[in-house]
Parts: sequence; C-alpha cells; structure tokens
Amino acid sequence: MTAPLIDLNADLGEGFGRWRLTDDEELLSVVTSANVACGFHAGDAATMRRVCDRAAERGVRIGAQVSYRDLAGFGRRAMDVPAAELAAEVAYQIGALEVFARAAGTRVSYVKPHGALYNRVVHDEEQARAVVDGVLLADAALPLLGLPGSRLLETAEKAGLPVVTEAFADRAYTEEGTLVPRTAEGAVVTEADSVVARSVGMARFGVVTSRGGREIEVRARSLCLHGDTPGAVGLARRVRAELESAGVRVEAFA
Repeated sequence: MTAPLIDLNADLGEGFGRWRLTDDEELLSVVTSANVACGFHAGDAATMRRVCDRAAERGVRIGAQVSYRDLAGFGRRAMDVPAAELAAEVAYQIGALEVFARAAGTRVSYVKPHGALYNRVVHDEEQARAVVDGVLLADAALPLLGLPGSRLLETAEKAGLPVVTEAFADRAYTEEGTLVPRTAEGAVVTEADSVVARSVGMARFGVVTSRGGREIEVRARSLCLHGDTPGAVGLARRVRAELESAGVRVEAFA
C-alpha cells in the first residue's frame, strides 16, 4: 500500500523593516513549502531576499503569497479591487519574489493567495479569474494552492493552470468544507493535541470534524501550519513528527 503523501506549508516573511512576526529560520527547518509575503500584506525587499536565501539553502520550495494591497490590515480586510488592477498586482508580486528566488539559485514554485483574498476567491468568480489572470501573466506553469472546491481552483483548472488542494491544521471548518471566518469565535484551533490529531486525520484519511461536530471530507495535498501563533515552531515540529510516525510521507508538491 502506498504511503499517504503531504506537503507542509507555512506563511513566512511576514514582517516589515525591523518588525518580524514569524520565526522564519526555525520554521524553514520543518516545512517543505514556504508561502513568502510579497510586500502587499507584509514583507519588504530585504525580508523577501533573506527568506528566499534560507529556503534555497534548505531545499524548501518558495511560493508567492499574494494579497490585496493592505499593509495596515495585514491583508485581512475585505477590499473591492477592479479585476484588471488585481490581476496586474498579482503578477507584480510574483515578479518581485521571483527576482530574489532566482538570486538564491531557485525560483518561485507556486502561488497562494493570502487572507481576505484567499477567502474571497473561494466564492467570487470575478476575483478568482483576476488572480488566475495575474498568475498567467507571470508564468502560466505556476501551480495555484487553494481550498478544495473553490472558485479559484475551478477557474485555474479551466485556464490550464496546475492546482494543488490545501487543508488547514489549526483552522475550524464549516459543514460545507470552508473555513470559519476569523471574526467568529473558535475560528482558530489553539489546543495542540487537537491540531496534531486533525493534521494526521486529514493527511491519512482526508477527513476533519467541522465546528458543528460532523465529519467532512477534506482531500488535500498540502497542509498549512500557521507561523503567527504562540508556540508555532514547537507545534509544527510536533505535527511533522506525528505525521511521519503515522506513516505519512512529508514531501513538497512543487
């Protein structure tokens, strides 16, 4: 029997200037894919270069984490951006990160929306199309990482882009298989044992328990471990160790 296969991704480079949110150095020793902030919700040129250099040294795949232009709100505020403008801004962010990835001897391997944009393109076909258009403008071979069943992945597939499904270790799910909004109570799962058990269940069996208590299907090739929560590095290490102990192969998709 073939062992289950999972990629571990985390949002990295989420600082600006002297301020740093995530422990990039330590998380890069755990994850197989790094979603690097491209300057619109977080990140600056020096941070992007540093993370790309460290990721390349450790063989971690680099992904462009594109966002609405919202530094003040960390990309988590709902915004209405015209489709043509959003497509151009997505391509711009990918291009900026590609410079530093190539300087480090590697390249951008995939694209993942962040925050409010990620949630918007689950249902909004116009905004999903704009993101896809931006990726096509930058590199028509780049995979898009997103929520199973989302408008984003449906639109990407129709446009001929590779797609990769993603699950979240520490986010609560609705019974429809979408993420509970961060504004709702219990949206983030903070109990470590629960995060570990959910991770193993999604990787091995493709299921997770929704906030309402129902077991739902979540088929994913990549598992997101958030790096901006207290104790994130220790929890990430524990998740990876438990996955490997359960017979799951931890390996990048890109």
